[in-house]
Amino acid sequence: MAEQYLNTESDILIIGAGGAGMRAALAASDAGLKVTVVSKSLLGKAHTVMAEGGIAASLGNVDPKDNWQAHFGDIIEEGVYISNWRMAEILAKEAPQRVYELERYGALFDRTPDGRILQRAFGGHSYRRLCHVGDRTGLEIIRTLEDQVIHRQNVKIIDELYITSLLKKDGKVIGAIGLKMDKGEFHCFKAKAVVLATGGCGRVYKITSNSWESTGDGLGLAYRVGAKLQDMEMIQFHPTGMVYPPGVKGLLVTEGVRGEGGILYNSKMERFMERYSPQKKELDARDVVARANYAEIQEGRGTEHGGVYLDISYKGADFVKQKLPSMYMQFMEFAGVDITKEKMEVAPTTHYQMGGVRVDPDTGMTDVKGLFAAGEIACGLHGANRLGGNSLADILVFGKRTGEGATDYAKTAELVEVREEDIQNEISRVLSFLKPDGINAYDLIDELTSTMSDNVGIVREPDRLNIALAKILELKEKYPKVSAPGGRKYNHGLLAAMELSNMLVATEAIVRSAIMRPESRGAHTRKDFPKKDRAWLKNILCSDVGGEMKLDTEPVPTIPAELMELVKQEVY
Repeated sequence: MAEQYLNTESDILIIGAGGAGMRAALAASDAGLKVTVVSKSLLGKAHTVMAEGGIAASLGNVDPKDNWQAHFGDIIEEGVYISNWRMAEILAKEAPQRVYELERYGALFDRTPDGRILQRAFGGHSYRRLCHVGDRTGLEIIRTLEDQVIHRQNVKIIDELYITSLLKKDGKVIGAIGLKMDKGEFHCFKAKAVVLATGGCGRVYKITSNSWESTGDGLGLAYRVGAKLQDMEMIQFHPTGMVYPPGVKGLLVTEGVRGEGGILYNSKMERFMERYSPQKKELDARDVVARANYAEIQEGRGTEHGGVYLDISYKGADFVKQKLPSMYMQFMEFAGVDITKEKMEVAPTTHYQMGGVRVDPDTGMTDVKGLFAAGEIACGLHGANRLGGNSLADILVFGKRTGEGATDYAKTAELVEVREEDIQNEISRVLSFLKPDGINAYDLIDELTSTMSDNVGIVREPDRLNIALAKILELKEKYPKVSAPGGRKYNHGLLAAMELSNMLVATEAIVRSAIMRPESRGAHTRKDFPKKDRAWLKNILCSDVGGEMKLDTEPVPTIPAELMELVKQEVY
């Protein structure tokens, strides 16, 4: 007997309701298209909320010399020259427009004394460039965009719905199948274009700043329909995550703390960044500071709980509570630490994937027709290391761009009829997990995340990478035996079983790419190849070829001469 499901037709289906997804929805809505947005969690509870420090945009309100050219140079240099230059140019030029647009939508930014948007310093940026709302910038973005989206008559929002697979016909993506987790209903979505805005894969590591949603869902969805994954070895470890208590280990301590003057010390109370980065100190790029923190801990100069100290207390209680209200509450409530009087204990935590689905810089289309991607799921902008604040700029700039790209595509495309057999086969696949006997998905996820944290961290060694790859391949063999007892509604075991397949795609791509790149560049540090190699100014691509993951390389696109003048070429 065929399973029942609900049908939804729209011009554009957007998977993910974070900043990128909602900004794409606004772009398509403004063009008059019918849009459906589906969210894995509740609307308003996106990982964007957890971005705290600010949006990078060269407004020049605090440092008048700042401009898009300086921002462009910073992106290319801190991405260690494997960023897509066109994406860097677009972001640098358009980020100020998106910030002012957000303000017109109703976002409330911190202000300078004369009423302009205030900007703070951040690691790797040449100027004070981060537009912020205390340390709750991501929350303000989501609040503002959500207010816009819910008032658009041509935008339908469905939350607590997990997309299990994309639908493809004649080489084009034509929709998706999903499970409404709170009701146990299956949905078939027909669309002229599909936008992935599913975020990253930080949850493939045991210790991460990422929220529960970040399991690499978009990576698996795109990979299985033929899209290429790029630069997956480039995983950013944020220098400062909470160290204790264990229940919040890895929780982000915003770079805004260092932007407002926070100083790092080891257990000997040495300001160790003066050794690692005499000029920029705590405000060097994230990969530099993370490796310094890691080195101090590994060499025995760490704190009682295995971290380093971060101190902002010398600035005074009023300053800290005004500039960093969330950090003050976070440490007081979770750790019993008053950061206006005491030092924080911090250590590196898995934070961001610079790699992702390869997209066209201008339109956001992937290698598969009809499939687009924006935000952390999309690759190209950040290269080997993302600048703080560029993620929020990314979701706004490329959320809009991708929404427009999908709109242009949808205007000349048609809705395609989905074969009933394809729908029923996917529903049967999902329901096949619902059996009492088998392997618990959480057990395999625990093995996978432990393997990644133990073997594929900040500093990588070939033996450990090979151990990780062997474990991932072993878990892939076990995956068909995964089961989830119970029914369809609110079944977290069933959700974990579906997430695991995407986590396995993400981790295999990360590890295989890390093995393939024999150099240290940005976030990718190889102990056996400690230096950059000019011969590896390449992007690594992962493709599904007959069910096997195959890797290839392409030279980084050549930067035009007039833009190359903006980049410090002596380190190129």
